Amino acid sequence: MTAPTVLVTTDYLQPGDEVDQILRAAGYATRHRPLRGRRDPEDLVAALEGAVGALIANEPVTADVLRRSPDLRALVRTGVGYDSVDVAAATEAGVSVSNLPGINAVAVAEYTMALLLAQARRLVPVAIGVADGGWPREDGSELRGKVLGLSGYGASARAVVPLARAFGLTVLCTTGVPAGERGEAEVGFVELPELLAASDLVSVHTALTPATRGLLDADALALMKPTAHLVNTARGGIVDEAALAAAVRAGRLAGAALDVTATEPLPADSPLRGVDGITVYSHLAGQTAEARRAAGTEGARELVDALAGRPRHSLNADLIAPE
Repeated sequence: MTAPTVLVTTDYLQPGDEVDQILRAAGYATRHRPLRGRRDPEDLVAALEGAVGALIANEPVTADVLRRSPDLRALVRTGVGYDSVDVAAATEAGVSVSNLPGINAVAVAEYTMALLLAQARRLVPVAIGVADGGWPREDGSELRGKVLGLSGYGASARAVVPLARAFGLTVLCTTGVPAGERGEAEVGFVELPELLAASDLVSVHTALTPATRGLLDADALALMKPTAHLVNTARGGIVDEAALAAAVRAGRLAGAALDVTATEPLPADSPLRGVDGITVYSHLAGQTAEARRAAGTEGARELVDALAGRPRHSLNADLIAPE
């Protein structure tokens, strides 16, 4: 009897690695089609042909892709965000969709602090200046005594708090988490307008949903101090990129460090290109060796469990009608 096939698209997972061994030991044949850059939907449909499960990168899994993948029973994202998957369409198709909440929280928190320090001390423009033959000596600013505003209070934001406090930052947060479930005495919880107005540094950690798409638009950015910096390690669609570029160009905002953009890789015609004060990185916040290993192995185990009807992190299993 031929072993059922599972697709693996996360680019750092390879045939023969630990994840591959977990899947094969559970009785599955693996098919690796790593996502690097953008993928044509037709290529994804072809890669999913005959597959009962998939361990996927951050690529669009649309209603059309799901409709044309009739053997698929479970999808697992090797990360936290799942906005790339049409969960409603997956539910209708009877496909369980899982993410891995908190799997890379430490990596994202440490990276967030790195971006905050890089912005405050102007590390990127200084390094570029030296590489270009100069010797830049403009001053930066210290984090101690400043106010850090966290948009969102998920695992990564919570992991930022002790690091930020160690640097002497006062931490504010805006969140929909009920007051009784916050459990953080050293964080001030405020509404978004107050957070934007009071913060010297704003770091985005919220999920991308219809309610948060474009959350930081021109009106929201106008509430921030002209000396403030914005950091985004969540999802690019939360920030209005044209409005951000305009604000930084006009001096209404000091700068931004963006690990994520609305379209990835960054298009050649993006308004974020060529703006002094804005640095764009390549979606690396969760990409440490430790976080990758945890995401891969936990994702593989979740996929095996989901295909056995026992998912631990499914977003929709309770909504799927039994066969």
